[in-house]
Amino acid sequence: MAGPAKPPAAPRATPEGAARQKRGRDYRRARRKVREAAGEIKELNITAMMDMMTILLVFLLKSYSASSLSINLSEALKLPASTTQVQPQDNISVTISLGEVAVNDRKAVGAENGVIPAGYKEEGKADGFYIGAIYDVLKKEVDKQKYIAQYNVKAPFTGRVNIIADKRVPYRTLMEVLYTAGQAELGEYKFMVLKNE
Repeated sequence: MAGPAKPPAAPRATPEGAARQKRGRDYRRARRKVREAAGEIKELNITAMMDMMTILLVFLLKSYSASSLSINLSEALKLPASTTQVQPQDNISVTISLGEVAVNDRKAVGAENGVIPAGYKEEGKADGFYIGAIYDVLKKEVDKQKYIAQYNVKAPFTGRVNIIADKRVPYRTLMEVLYTAGQAELGEYKFMVLKNE
């Protein structure tokens, strides 16, 4: 029975191979000296870089606005200005512009110069306060918030609504929207304004 195969013997170093290796080492050593003399970075100092990133992170977190509420202003939506110091809260938002009424940025009904047409109101009456299309959308949002509140104690249903209204919208339109929101169990109103700096 034959034993395990022996590894092949290492080739003997020839004087030419040894000279080639020496020339290679000398060449690499010379290149390294040239790089060092040119100021090339041979290794990265991670500690200094982490210090810089930590300072940037603290700065960005301090300057980050805690509000997730964003409003797209346009020609049809110009908010009134105020000197309020209160921060906006994240609630259901109703946007009343000159051209439409939207709930959470989804159009609920159209409007003509800030006035909601009689066709959207109860029994088609121009003097009605209840707007069925807005109620339906708000009720879906309320039901969604109540469902979430059942399973998440940190997100209770508050019954609050943010009203984002154009400053040129008639008072009557505001009252109609607030009345309809009240029918959908949204009894607390927060009016959004532009903060004067």
